[in-house]
Amino acid sequence: MSMKKRRVLVSLLLSAIAALVASDGHTVMAGSTSLRVESHSLREGAGLPSTRFVDGRCGGENVSPDIFWRNTPKGTKSFALTMFDPDAGGGRGWWHWIVFGIPASVGNLPEGASRSGGMPAGVVQGTGDFGENGYQGPCPPQGDTPHHYVLTVYALDEANVALDATATGAKAAVLFRQHALATGSIVFLYGRP
Repeated sequence: MSMKKRRVLVSLLLSAIAALVASDGHTVMAGSTSLRVESHSLREGAGLPSTRFVDGRCGGENVSPDIFWRNTPKGTKSFALTMFDPDAGGGRGWWHWIVFGIPASVGNLPEGASRSGGMPAGVVQGTGDFGENGYQGPCPPQGDTPHHYVLTVYALDEANVALDATATGAKAAVLFRQHALATGSIVFLYGRP
């Protein structure tokens, strides 16, 4: 296969993942619309630009990336966010970040918001698979092919979902999907040689 065809195939695959995967490997609900999700820290389909966003266990600073969204549908009462690695955990995946209770008036989270106090009032961060609250960056096993990290924003029809800081990614994602008016994702890659 030529390099050009390979790049086109990879691009199509990443677009399909971003369009169809709701951060936990499940298909986005039929009828939901797309949020436009972007980041200055991350580029869709690209690798991490800096180890700043990598988990401390892998030598990074564990800084959450900036993220912003638009195309909010009418009736949105809050936003939620997840970051999921579908390539980890022997096919079960790995939850890196769970955030909910983001007010409907908010359209972004700044870089480092997870640990710097940059979250809006009332926002809750759930418990990721490292067993900690807040952002835990990528830390795939050394030598694995680069993992895909799916950062998804959900526009919800509820202001307060029935969760607290003990909520796991799997539990939260089910509830987010049930209340999603729209979703949008960024997929980026990270691997350790």
